[in-house]
Amino acid sequence: MALVEPLPAQNVGQGSFGRSADRDFQRLSFTGSASEYFGIWIVNILLTIITLGIYSAWAKVRRNRYFYGNTVLLGRAFEYHAKGKQILIGRAIVIGALVVLNVVATLAPVLVLLPTVVFLAALPWLVARGLRFNARVTSYRNVRFDFVGGAGGAFKALILGGFLALITLGLLAPLASRWVGRYVGSNLRFGGRAFQTDPPLAPLYRGLFLGLGLALAVALLATAIVMGTLRATGTLGQSTENTIWLWFSIGASYAGFIAFYGIITLFYRAAVRNAVWNSTVFDGNHRFFSGLSRGRYTWIAISNFVVTILTLGLMRPWAAVRMARYTWTRTGVAIFGVVGTLMSDIEEQASAVGAEFIDFEGFDFGF
Repeated sequence: MALVEPLPAQNVGQGSFGRSADRDFQRLSFTGSASEYFGIWIVNILLTIITLGIYSAWAKVRRNRYFYGNTVLLGRAFEYHAKGKQILIGRAIVIGALVVLNVVATLAPVLVLLPTVVFLAALPWLVARGLRFNARVTSYRNVRFDFVGGAGGAFKALILGGFLALITLGLLAPLASRWVGRYVGSNLRFGGRAFQTDPPLAPLYRGLFLGLGLALAVALLATAIVMGTLRATGTLGQSTENTIWLWFSIGASYAGFIAFYGIITLFYRAAVRNAVWNSTVFDGNHRFFSGLSRGRYTWIAISNFVVTILTLGLMRPWAAVRMARYTWTRTGVAIFGVVGTLMSDIEEQASAVGAEFIDFEGFDFGF
């Protein structure tokens, strides 16, 4: 399968989108607003509390329909077709199975590891089914997506990849991310046509080590400030029972560790998104792009978190819309050929197979 020559990821979002004789660059956009989403969000919160969590399934549907419906490509928005009942049933199946397994383990102590073993064994299947469900309830221009990956691929990408990343203290995290990108991207279909994804390791490792370097710099600066404060107050070297400053330094160290991990995670997450999207091709010709600034993405995520905490959660809708607007405006696709002809061909091909998804979407297991 011949792939087009990739363009630099940083061009996306910097005005490079335009038209040429053989390709049509299109940027995605997000048209939602914080005020609109706040109304949906606050009702979801209140009804979820009143119904002791049952309404959360319908809350997820309302939230996804809003965000999908405001994500626009070529003047048309995506659509989310799931029903709250499907999500609730899927969650009930998982919770019910876990309750039964824990009861069995309680009655027979020798089976104390049974819930964990069964859950880990079923997790790849649950993930594959969940991805299939979410793909099939998503559409664009009345054409459904689909996911054809199986449990074996999910086991390699998530269980094995996660285990390798864990035992190597993150050193093999880029390899795990590559497996996940391949599994999800290369098993995705739109109108019966395939996506191909094969993210390279170099940008993933670059994002990981740059994030580590930034986090180390922040940690060293925070340590210097704490140590300087302790020296200035004459606290350094005193016994713990005579000072609150030492307790302050312990708390600051704990907060610093969380911040250290958070910075690495956010920096790396942006690098993963860029690498995966920039290596994704649809139908052998149409290439996707992502140009997230790792620093900007990290700043938006951290500032969103701080503002949400300071406002006791009331600014959460603003934070969610802010992040969605940034990520989608930094995402685009290079379409080769005539867009109208491409979509007409896809719609014609999909009409014969799209109806089967309406009655066979399954359930969302929440994974």
